[in-house]
Amino acid sequence: MNSPNNKEYKATLTIPYPPVCAESCCKDYAWAMLSNIGSDNSEMSAVSLYFYNSVILKPDYADFAACFHSISIVEMHHLDIFATLACQMGLDPRLWSMENHDLCYWTPSYNHYPQMLCELLENSIQGELAAIQKYTRQAETIRDTNIKDNLNRIILDEQHHIELFQSMLREIRNG
Repeated sequence: MNSPNNKEYKATLTIPYPPVCAESCCKDYAWAMLSNIGSDNSEMSAVSLYFYNSVILKPDYADFAACFHSISIVEMHHLDIFATLACQMGLDPRLWSMENHDLCYWTPSYNHYPQMLCELLENSIQGELAAIQKYTRQAETIRDTNIKDNLNRIILDEQHHIELFQSMLREIRNG
């Protein structure tokens, strides 16, 4: 079965990404990028959660499942951008981050795994909002133009994902 309106959801934007080339070797910026790949509020969390969502939504909501799968690929691209930036600035781009002066590896326990469709979509929206807030704060403080440009481009994707999830919610609620 597909969504009530049999609608196709396009997960990607046609806006190009800037080149990935850090202009500085600031360790604080590198640690911020590691946080974006391996903390509880990270691209790895989004990739794994959206993969999970795509699996459990099949076959009942095949178009929603396909959209989550496509979005997970977009999030993998973000993961690659942030890992590349961290590596360019001299840090090992493992799935980890610095928390309270300790290195902490990413874990799937960071995710909340709702299975009811509305809760699943609301959880996804909250994750995207948290990412936007984090990346906006970073873009306001980071002075490296390339990192800032990449953050701002990624924010556009996250905003688009919220629009998609909100559209799905409206479909479900309006039947």
